[in-house]
Amino acid sequence: MIARDLEGWTIAFDLDGTLVDSAPDLIGTLNRMLAPRGYPAVPLSSARHLVGHGARALLRHGFAGAGAVWDETAEPELFDRFIDDYVAHIADDSRAFEGVAETLDHLAQRGALLCVATNKRTDLAEALIGALGLTRHFVVVAGPDRVSARKPDGAHVREAVRLAGGDPARAVMVGDATTDTGSARAAGVPCVVAGFGYNDAPLSELGGDIVIDRFVDLVAAVEALCRAADRVEAAAPI
Repeated sequence: MIARDLEGWTIAFDLDGTLVDSAPDLIGTLNRMLAPRGYPAVPLSSARHLVGHGARALLRHGFAGAGAVWDETAEPELFDRFIDDYVAHIADDSRAFEGVAETLDHLAQRGALLCVATNKRTDLAEALIGALGLTRHFVVVAGPDRVSARKPDGAHVREAVRLAGGDPARAVMVGDATTDTGSARAAGVPCVVAGFGYNDAPLSELGGDIVIDRFVDLVAAVEALCRAADRVEAAAPI
């Protein structure tokens, strides 16, 4: 029987680059936006680190790589076309990282509440999570449209945790980029960095508490952070 020693804790996950390797489909959509204009395709390796920063960042990068500029004010419909194309291809090549489902099951069995705090729009995040069969793991999926501010604002993490029924004072953030570590610091919660994800800065500079190389290593990382928090709480004067 698995001990429910993580009851009272909530674990908030970033989506792209943390739970799911979604870069192939996002960059595939980007290249389908560029091709009709005669612009060169963007290699996966050169844009992977931008995935967590949203579709607009990808579009700007794609145009800049071709020596052009996307003027969003003059051509706002390109963003809508990007989203429509992405929805149609949202899980063509995207896959959950190895060990995700098993690890999420284990954490939930030990009593942790699990939620998603992503800068991806909520409907898109839910569609991707559903297409990959991961919906059952999460109490709530909170994109920026479900909270008052987007990462790296700490409100995103705090409000996602509260939407899941948790307490931000007993929460852990799991992410791969500066938006995740920044929001964790601002929210006052510890952060596990997915070193295998779309890291947009050197791991030594991301500012997380623990770096993991495989998703299955998350269990030990969460255990360590929760134990450390419990020790601090126990030592605090009454």
